[in-house]
Amino acid sequence: MKDEKQAALAAIQQINAVDGFDPSPLAVEYADLNTHEKRLRLPVMGQLAWFWLKHPEGRVAVTVTPAKECFIATARIYANYTNPSDQYLAEATASRGYLPDKPTVSPREWAQTAAIGRALQYAGFGLQFAAAGDAFDMPAVDELSGIVWSGEESPQDLPEPGGASANMHMTMPMPTPAAQTPVDPLEKAMSTPCPISKYSGKTLGDVLREDPKALVWVANKFQGDPEISAAAKLICEQSMEESA
Repeated sequence: MKDEKQAALAAIQQINAVDGFDPSPLAVEYADLNTHEKRLRLPVMGQLAWFWLKHPEGRVAVTVTPAKECFIATARIYANYTNPSDQYLAEATASRGYLPDKPTVSPREWAQTAAIGRALQYAGFGLQFAAAGDAFDMPAVDELSGIVWSGEESPQDLPEPGGASANMHMTMPMPTPAAQTPVDPLEKAMSTPCPISKYSGKTLGDVLREDPKALVWVANKFQGDPEISAAAKLICEQSMEESA
């Protein structure tokens, strides 16, 4: 039986294997709330790095819906950015609420991070570890793409990663967004991040200059985020007007 278990664990290690890449050094320790044993968890950033190495043409689509006292995010993982919306590797949903004692933690971005981590784990990126993805005692990404700590409580005060209490929130009203200076729609569209992994780190404006056909695809066929599609359409329409 022991040999069979070892063989099964060895097989799991080969799921989504990438030559020359071992995710183990990216894992972090956490204490099991029941046994207090130290276990390994692969953070979302490690999962994402692993996913892009395995699927450089892949896509991570996230939608966020505001609800009462929380945001609900749904993430879908695609092996290729051209896959239809219903042909995804995995899907997961997570919700996060506003923490009144930690106003710098964005519940919207936190929910996105949690949903992406769960979806990637369902797709096999992290099954080798005791846990993978978001945890309440680990960094939560804010809306400015920085890193803020989600808490400094002791492990005994925190919910089990992935446990039933992970979706419970304090009943506090959502903070009122601060007034912002109006931004030119075209300028905002040009600075929108491109969802195609091939152009990761580049904006739609960059893609317009480098690969106009890819921008047209985002405008007409990309279904991961309506706002991104609308931004691409605006850029395409503006370009057509200027070339007319």
